[in-house]
Amino acid sequence: MRAAMEWAQAHETPWPRDILAHLEGGFFEGPPDNAVLGPAPPRGGPAGIVFRKGIRVAEWGDTHRPDMTFSVAKSYLALLAGLAWADGRIPDLDEPVLKRAAHPAFEGAQNARITWRHLLTNTSEWEGTLWGKSDLIDRGRNLGVEGQGAKRSARPLHAPGEYWEYNDVRVNALALALLLVFHRPLPVVFGERIADPLGCSDSWSWRGYSTSTITVDGEEMESVSGGGHWGGGVVISAEDQARIGLMVAGEGKGLVRGEWLRMCRTPCALNPHYGFLFWLNSDGAKWPAASRGSACFSGAGGHTTWMEPDGDIVSVTRWLDPAVLPGYMERVKA
Repeated sequence: MRAAMEWAQAHETPWPRDILAHLEGGFFEGPPDNAVLGPAPPRGGPAGIVFRKGIRVAEWGDTHRPDMTFSVAKSYLALLAGLAWADGRIPDLDEPVLKRAAHPAFEGAQNARITWRHLLTNTSEWEGTLWGKSDLIDRGRNLGVEGQGAKRSARPLHAPGEYWEYNDVRVNALALALLLVFHRPLPVVFGERIADPLGCSDSWSWRGYSTSTITVDGEEMESVSGGGHWGGGVVISAEDQARIGLMVAGEGKGLVRGEWLRMCRTPCALNPHYGFLFWLNSDGAKWPAASRGSACFSGAGGHTTWMEPDGDIVSVTRWLDPAVLPGYMERVKA
């Protein structure tokens, strides 16, 4: 493991330590779309943990420091959706979201047709503005050139389920829908049913925006974000991320149903590298050194929880340059 550790420590993300300045400086998009609406604390240094067959075999950096995770939060939303599904709160993934989550965000000719499956696979084509952010900001987003090219495509929308696109506004719509079916703040549900039973620390948090508070059953609740694109999202340590990764690799450990996790790992019809908000390697092309059964929770800036069934490996890397992740995987497997 020494080669993998040295590789990770030598290839820190190019992101500056001042995350707020980085976001406001237009990494994802220019003004006015880049307005930060949620917390964006400064980051720490590279850190990581590797488990093999449930045994810790390597660690580096400050693994106890809570840091922003960006789109790792999307995969945590998938876990919450699995709890709602197991509870019977979402009995049919192919029914319109509006049936269980009554809100103007899911009304109208386009959005009333959107199902839970559409939201979970990033194929919803949800249209509108939520918490002050328009879906147009991420329409036309290309992760291959993230931070390097313009977005805000004026492409015509497809019917829900007919087009795959990575769009943070649409993921935030899923977070809102889950809040409405649980009738409780999602961080509370996540804590009670996943983080606390796993023995996670009390240092993690999950936030939304200054604009995302709504009234549910007479109480004000903050709808969380599915990433840190405009601030907010999950702030958590590598240690706690590893506990969650080990749970998922262990078929849910009685907390999340194994059947649900298998659905999360099933490629959607429009993208072989994506399931229910899990990144996949189903054709072996995304991460050549990893097995086709690998799955990852991935976030901008270099955050990856990698669950590798070949060798029973669970790895958490923080602030690793995403461009060198394949090289890191190769060294871990070796």
